[in-house]
Amino acid sequence: MKIETLSIDFTDEQKRYLEGFASGLQISRAGRGLGAASAKAGAEPTGPDAAHVKAQDKVLTSGKKLADPEKYKREEHPFDAYPRLKEQALTNAPPSPADNFRWRYYGLFYVAPAQDSYMCRLRIPNGILKHWQFSGMADLAERLCGPFANVTTRANLQVREIPPKHAVELIEGIQDLGLCSRGSGADNIRNVTGTPTAGIDPQELLDTRPYAREWHYHILNDRSLTGLPRKFNVAFDGAGKIAVLEDTNDIAFAAVEVKGGFGVEPGIWFRLGIGGITGHKDFAKETGIVVKPEDATKVADAIVRVFIDLGDRTNRLKARLKYVIDGIGMEKFLRLVEDKLGEAFTRVPSEALVPRPAFDRMAHIGVHKQKQESLNWIGVSLPLGKVTCAQMRGLAKIAQDLGDGDIRLTVWQNLLIPGVRDENVALAIAAIEATGLAVKTSNIRAGLIACTGNAGCKFAAADTKRHAAEIGDWCEPRVPVETPLNIHLTGCHHSCAQHYISDIGLIAAKVPAGEEDDTVEGYHLFAGGGFGPHADVGQEVYHDLKAADAPKTVENLLKAYLSHRASADETFLSFARRHDGETLRKLADAEASA
Repeated sequence: MKIETLSIDFTDEQKRYLEGFASGLQISRAGRGLGAASAKAGAEPTGPDAAHVKAQDKVLTSGKKLADPEKYKREEHPFDAYPRLKEQALTNAPPSPADNFRWRYYGLFYVAPAQDSYMCRLRIPNGILKHWQFSGMADLAERLCGPFANVTTRANLQVREIPPKHAVELIEGIQDLGLCSRGSGADNIRNVTGTPTAGIDPQELLDTRPYAREWHYHILNDRSLTGLPRKFNVAFDGAGKIAVLEDTNDIAFAAVEVKGGFGVEPGIWFRLGIGGITGHKDFAKETGIVVKPEDATKVADAIVRVFIDLGDRTNRLKARLKYVIDGIGMEKFLRLVEDKLGEAFTRVPSEALVPRPAFDRMAHIGVHKQKQESLNWIGVSLPLGKVTCAQMRGLAKIAQDLGDGDIRLTVWQNLLIPGVRDENVALAIAAIEATGLAVKTSNIRAGLIACTGNAGCKFAAADTKRHAAEIGDWCEPRVPVETPLNIHLTGCHHSCAQHYISDIGLIAAKVPAGEEDDTVEGYHLFAGGGFGPHADVGQEVYHDLKAADAPKTVENLLKAYLSHRASADETFLSFARRHDGETLRKLADAEASA
C-alpha cells in the first residue's frame, strides 16, 4: 500500500510511523496466520496467538519494523502450513526463506549452502529415551538421512543430510516412535534438559524426570507458548554428579536443600535463576527465589508469558530474555512475573541454602555406582557426539539386554547406559567396545566438544568437528593431563558448543592470511571459563589463530599449565585464572620455543 505524502515534510519519526502503519495494514489484509487474529479493524486479538499479535501490533503502531521472522509468523503460523511442507516433499523442493524459518517449528533446518538438505532436531525431555526408540532412530536415519546421528549439547539427538523429499516421512516416523521434533527449532522453547543420572544418582537431591516431563508436555500442548520473540531454554538440575549446565539457560531450576530457621519450610526446593545466555557472556542471574518443585511449570509459564509481552520483536540479536531483564531491571521483571502468577515469590537469603554436592567432571565417562544396590551406569564416549546407525543399534541392544532399557543423553555429547548389574559390567564394556566405541578415554578426549561447524551449518566460520578431532589427535599423545579438562570449539556467535564456559574455548573466525583480503579458517582462543560454582566467562588468549595452528597452540598452552601450575593437583581452570590473557599467551609461546 502506497502512502501519498503530497509535499508535506515529515520528521524521521513520522516517516517511520507511516511505514509501520502501511506495513501493518498490508499484513492485516492477508487475513492469515497470526494476522488473522487482528484482521478486523479495531478488534481485540483472540485465540492462542493473541498475546503475540498484541506484541507485534505494539511494534507496528510505534512506527518500528518487525524482524523478518516476526513477519513470517504473522503472515502464516508455521503450524498452519503443514500441507505445503507435504507438497514440497512430493516434488523434493527446497523451502523459500520464509518456509525455511517455518519448518524449524517441526524441527527441520534447511542448511544450504553448507548442504542441500535438512537437519532435524528432536525433543527428548531430560535426554532419556528407550532402547527401541534409539534403534528406531537408527533405522530412520539409515533409510532417510545420513547414516548417523549426533548427540547435541542439549542432551538431544539430531540427524542430518535429509533430502526435502524425505522430510515429512522422517518427522512422522519420529512420531511413530513416540518421540517428536515439534518446536525444537526457531522461536520456541527448546529441548528440556535435566540431570542425566536422575533417579539413579547417589548424591542427587531430586529426581528431575517428572518436572522435565511435565514442562515438556505443557509446552507441546499449548500453542500460545510458541512463536516467542526468540528461542528459550529451560533446564532442571537435581544436584547429581553430572552437570546439566542449567546456569546457561533462560530459566535454571537447581535443586537445593533449604535449612530450617529461615521462615521457610525446610527441605528440597528449586533455586531459580533466569536470563542465562553464555553466547552473550551472561549466566542465569540469582534471584534469591526458591520454588517448590511441584510449582516449577507454573513459574516457568509465567516467566515465558512476560517474555512474550516484552521481548524484542525488531532486533533478533537483542531478542532473548536477558535483554528484557537488562532493560527493565530484575526486580521489576520479577514483579511482572508475580502479577502473572497471582502470588508472591518465596525468597530466602543465600545462607539458608546448603551447598550443592560437588560435580564429578568425569562421571559421564566410564563405570559409576548407582544408588540402587548392585547397579551401575556406564558412560560411553562418542567421538564429538557422532554415532553411526550400526553403533546405535548395538548400544540399544546392550541397554535392552544388560541395562534397564534406557539410553540417557548428556550435554557433554555422549550417552549413558544405566541399570547394568555388577556381574554384567565387564560384558557390557566388551560389547560397547565391539561397536567401536569406548568407556575409557583421556581427560582431553572426555571434555572435547564441538558444534556441527561449516560442514553442516551455514552460520559456522570453520569446520569445528574436524578441527576438534585434529586437536585431540595431536594433543592426546603429547600432553599427559591428569585433571579434568574441557576444550570446546564453536562455529559462530550462537555458541552452541558453549566456548566461553570451557577451560579452553575456541570460536571460529575468518583469519587474515597473506596479502590483501585473503582469509583462512581460524579461531579466537579463550581460557579460564567455567560453570556451576566456578561460573565465569573465559578471557581471550589468542586472536585470529589459524585453524592449522590450533593443535600446536593448544599443546603449548597445556604444557605451560603443566610447567607452571602451583601444585600437582591444581586444575587448568585455577591456573588460567591466576594469569591474564597476555601472560598465558607468553607462557604458551615460551613452550613453543623451548
